[in-house]
Amino acid sequence: MLYDPQNKTVQRCAQGMTLEGEGQGEVFRQAWDEATTDLEKFIAAHYVARHQPGASAKLQWDKTALDHAQLVPDTQVKGAYSSLYLNIAKDYEDLHEFIQARAHYETALSYTPFLSDDGYGKMIRAGITAGIERIKNR
Repeated sequence: MLYDPQNKTVQRCAQGMTLEGEGQGEVFRQAWDEATTDLEKFIAAHYVARHQPGASAKLQWDKTALDHAQLVPDTQVKGAYSSLYLNIAKDYEDLHEFIQARAHYETALSYTPFLSDDGYGKMIRAGITAGIERIKNR
């Protein structure tokens, strides 16, 4: 199973999501520090990115998450690529690097066939569409 609920990193990230509203994002950094596999590092880095103070730092963590995801041999991880590329595209957009943003939104779009047709998949697809629309004339 890709997201094994018995995995310590997954458990730490679940704990972090519970505490996120209280501004306790450091739990994700603990997950990163404890991660030993590329799957664990991808998951932890994805959440660490959300708690960075600016787009530049967020971009570095989002790229780290993608780098580790690409090293996971499980094809199920491809379902996360749209989200990862969407996050990177938004980081570039926030940095006013619109050529890079456009390229990453388009790459995110290319991975949408791997998304499920549930609320999460629809949210990611909508985010990609909105991003492409925002930068269309930039």
